[in-house]
Amino acid sequence: MKIFFLTIFILICCLGFWALIVEPYTLNVKHITIKNSPIKGLKLVFASDLHIKPYEGFRLKKIVKTINTQKPDIVLLGGDYISETNNFTMDIEDIADELSKIKSPMGTFAVLGNHDGWFNARKVTKILTINNIKVLANTYIEFPDFVLSGVEDFQTQHAKVDLAIPQTSKPIIFLTHHPDVFEQVPDGTFLTLAGHLHGGQVDLPILGKLVVPSKYGQKFVEGNGFVKENGKMIYTSKGLGTSILPVRFRAVPEIVVITFK
Repeated sequence: MKIFFLTIFILICCLGFWALIVEPYTLNVKHITIKNSPIKGLKLVFASDLHIKPYEGFRLKKIVKTINTQKPDIVLLGGDYISETNNFTMDIEDIADELSKIKSPMGTFAVLGNHDGWFNARKVTKILTINNIKVLANTYIEFPDFVLSGVEDFQTQHAKVDLAIPQTSKPIIFLTHHPDVFEQVPDGTFLTLAGHLHGGQVDLPILGKLVVPSKYGQKFVEGNGFVKENGKMIYTSKGLGTSILPVRFRAVPEIVVITFK
């Protein structure tokens, strides 16, 4: 009996070590190829939910270095640069300064998340902009082969999809922090990118994903993160950081590299 309880104790300690120390600081590079795409030859990196804590400068540097290693044409950031709103966060000035080191010929573009909004949306927008990161707030930018659109945060601001998506024959890449906005996206919109859900952050055998803050339940975190319906599709990233509890389990942090062919 003692051996049994000792084994259980060791197992719990190992799982705790993994969830607290190992997995949150692991970084997966997920490669996705979209074939027969209306956009040809574009390489995009998407990173979301950084949640940089005061002591996590090393993690932020690793994220930027990993993004640059992919040699992307364009980089999109999905919000929640701030860790928490109780001042337990790295200064946004320092976060933005490091993010400004991202190298992408077509630029780095961002939307804000709920933690950024609770902290100070205006300030976060200003600091990111000063550091050459264009914040898309219910607006769009037209490129030769596609349109890039982005909305304000769904929870703390006003996500106005109608202002962000123009009438155009070009394919649209739509950026939102919260995937629930997808239901408002017009049919036929080429690709939506979102974060916020952290892949559940903790995914336990049998019990499943413990916290999925979406009114659509598990819809956007099932399978490989892709949902396709009515001629449109969304990819919801597992994100990079942690919220509320500094743990991850079976929800490895990721940046997403999408190649269009």
